[in-house]
Amino acid sequence: MTNAVILSAGQGKRLSPLTDARPKCLVPISGRTILEWQIRSLAAAGVEQISVVTGFCADAVDAMLMTSNVPADVRTVYNPFFTVADNIGSCWAAKDLIGEDTLLLNGDTLFEPAIAQHVLDTAEAPITVTVDRKDSYDADDMKIRRDGTQLTAIGKTLELPVDGESIGIIRFQGDGGSRFVDAMGELLKDQATLKRWYLSIIDELAQAGGVGLVSIEGLAWSEIDFLRDLPIAEEKVARFAVAAEVPAIATNAM
Repeated sequence: MTNAVILSAGQGKRLSPLTDARPKCLVPISGRTILEWQIRSLAAAGVEQISVVTGFCADAVDAMLMTSNVPADVRTVYNPFFTVADNIGSCWAAKDLIGEDTLLLNGDTLFEPAIAQHVLDTAEAPITVTVDRKDSYDADDMKIRRDGTQLTAIGKTLELPVDGESIGIIRFQGDGGSRFVDAMGELLKDQATLKRWYLSIIDELAQAGGVGLVSIEGLAWSEIDFLRDLPIAEEKVARFAVAAEVPAIATNAM
């Protein structure tokens, strides 16, 4: 059974004042929080077990999950390092949940259910990065280079031209999850690496080969970093809101 891990420990200071007293994942988009939309899209694609890594205002996330009828078995895992580490700290907190069939998601990516379904249906490599293309890229985009269906490099500082960008969804299959966790453990022996993104590990693994790509060109998704991203996200949600409506079940926030 595919499980999903959502990295939602951050405050999202660039969305202030909306995030002054709540984490980014609880910012509302078209009547639901970002996290609710993510859970509904995953559940609509058949993902039944979801773990949410929390940090800033973790109690608020637990409360939302306990009082909202979300359509999946959802649990929370607390990351005590969220103030001193980048998202590699959240990955480490969830390392025991990254197994033989796992989706790893950034907590600020909205996506339609068809994206999750496409990744589940077509990803073949032990580690697969979900990508899209656009006409131009800025400094905040997690840019990629590819050789056919294989990832060769990923990072925000790649020089242009590039071949696309990561949308923040990774699938691990077989030994891909253990390879990622083992590489993360080696990296974190140096405390200076706490400030690195977890995708820097994917970049190193890609250089050794075996990291694949799935393109979701034409499907609706949106990354939410700034206030200007909110109306864009609302427009994207309007395209897939009906598809994300699935029956709700009780949650197990803990």
